Amino acid sequence: MQCSVYIATSTDGYIARKDGSIDWLHNAGNSQADMGNNADMGFADYISSVDCLIMGRKCMEMIASMDLTAEQWPYGDTRIIVLSNTLKLPASNLQDKVEMYSGDLTTLVALLESEGHQHAYIDGGTTIQSFLNLKLINEITITRAPVILGEGIALFGKTSADIKLVEASAVAFANDFVQVNYKVSY
Repeated sequence: MQCSVYIATSTDGYIARKDGSIDWLHNAGNSQADMGNNADMGFADYISSVDCLIMGRKCMEMIASMDLTAEQWPYGDTRIIVLSNTLKLPASNLQDKVEMYSGDLTTLVALLESEGHQHAYIDGGTTIQSFLNLKLINEITITRAPVILGEGIALFGKTSADIKLVEASAVAFANDFVQVNYKVSY
């Protein structure tokens, strides 16, 4: 099963402020830019390519705090699995949208594959790091926002070995965001 990452960071590589806030993401860049057909910077195409999403608990809590309406929900009918060793139930406003999982990640991927899933979207800093260390990520797309935070929660943390990224491609958007896509070569 293919596992990929699609995530935004500050230019200096942070996915959130130290308190988990992503307010900077909504204020970064040129909001007056004509984005043409790229208003979502490829997210709709990406989400239509996945059939399940695996995210960490903190990621779920951030999404829950947004209290999105049905019209704002970005994931459509995609199956969402939330990883947590502490929570047994999802946030109350997400109970009909996500399911909880506690256990081995390799087992989870094998289970999803046996159920017919072919492409998992991996989201959340700790979750991404865990999947990378298990050599389960095949592709990474990072959209860098034109803002330097100076500190926060880094996308990448300690890895068990160097991880080589290959076949780079990049696109600069009119709003000053830059998106880079890599294949992962273990």
